[in-house]
Amino acid sequence: MTSSAFDVAAVRRRFPAIDASPAAFLDGPGGTQVPQSVITSMEAALTDSMSNVGGAFDRSDASAAIVAGARSAVADLFDGEAVGVVFGQNMTSLTFAMSRALARRWVPGDEIVVTRLDHDANVSPWVLAAADRGVRVRVAEFDPTDGTLDLTSLHQVLGPRTRLVAVTAASNALGTIPPLTDVIAAAHGVGALVYVDAVHHSAHRAISLRTSGADFVTASAYTFFGPHTGMVIARPDHLAAFDPYKVVPAPDTGPARWETGTPSFESLAGVTAAVDYLASLGVGATRRQRIESAFRNIGEHEAGLAGRFLAGLAEQPRIRLFGLSDPNRLHERVATFAIEVEGMPPRRVAEHLGERGVYVWDGDYYAVGVMERLGKVPHGLVRIGFVHYNTADEVDRVLAALDEV
Repeated sequence: MTSSAFDVAAVRRRFPAIDASPAAFLDGPGGTQVPQSVITSMEAALTDSMSNVGGAFDRSDASAAIVAGARSAVADLFDGEAVGVVFGQNMTSLTFAMSRALARRWVPGDEIVVTRLDHDANVSPWVLAAADRGVRVRVAEFDPTDGTLDLTSLHQVLGPRTRLVAVTAASNALGTIPPLTDVIAAAHGVGALVYVDAVHHSAHRAISLRTSGADFVTASAYTFFGPHTGMVIARPDHLAAFDPYKVVPAPDTGPARWETGTPSFESLAGVTAAVDYLASLGVGATRRQRIESAFRNIGEHEAGLAGRFLAGLAEQPRIRLFGLSDPNRLHERVATFAIEVEGMPPRRVAEHLGERGVYVWDGDYYAVGVMERLGKVPHGLVRIGFVHYNTADEVDRVLAALDEV
């Protein structure tokens, strides 16, 4: 990517933690750093004073405006409708709530499908809800040789009693991007709803609720340069059709009926700022157009980082990569890599890199099914994740540190 299209040095100056630290933050899959604009928006929300919504005075109106602004921003980020945006503590909590509500319609003999490629936050809530209702859980496998979703396996577990398919938009362990259009078409073909986990995907690629056909998309702002707030973007008719567990005074219509308790208004201000930050990296007449443009720039920059990393790994025979390694298939993955170093536990590798100012993750990263399929329980693997504020020099730093191992 040319510097005119994407100036990574300028981007990095917008992140106080990055600008002030010599460390290489390659732990983005577990949580990204935050730009100053997000910090400023959250500080302003707290400084200007806030009150709960529903009051007969202006500061209450200001809080309501923060909520409305966040719904609009997230709707633009995921190409949905503001009336379909639900906020919560995190994606996991929201998915547990959604699973309980959707499971009310399930009866013994029904089936649901989960994918072994997904984060457990999009597996356990559905498995537990199914157990409560006497519903069978079927598992769609992935190919352990390249980390791609096995579509044959998916079709084998779909059937006329399938009520829901839970699938990831991008593996937080292997970086794989499943063919969502094919998955959603197959699920809808048997009358099932589709619940998409876009937590890891949201920092790397644009996704559209409208054009993908997904019924629910869920994410957490802390993985796309914002605060710790979760969200579900649903088709509004689904939110109206299902009944959430809620307190009596909560609204009976709209997305607020799904939201328990008082939200973090300052965090919602930060969510809007995070979306606006992403939009600022692109061009276009509308915020959605700027977001799509930004992710084209981000994708090109990250593909360069991924290609450089893969080329460097190929020169280190003691390192094994799990997942797609073909540089011609970078469009099928994000720049997240799971590796192991021959003869060294993952934790020790992460410690070695951390001592050299290279921050990576180790373990299973809650991708329990992935580690089971790869035979890497209980220690897992080392995860190295690049996002758009990372540089080619940081790719070289982690490669050099791995070479020392």
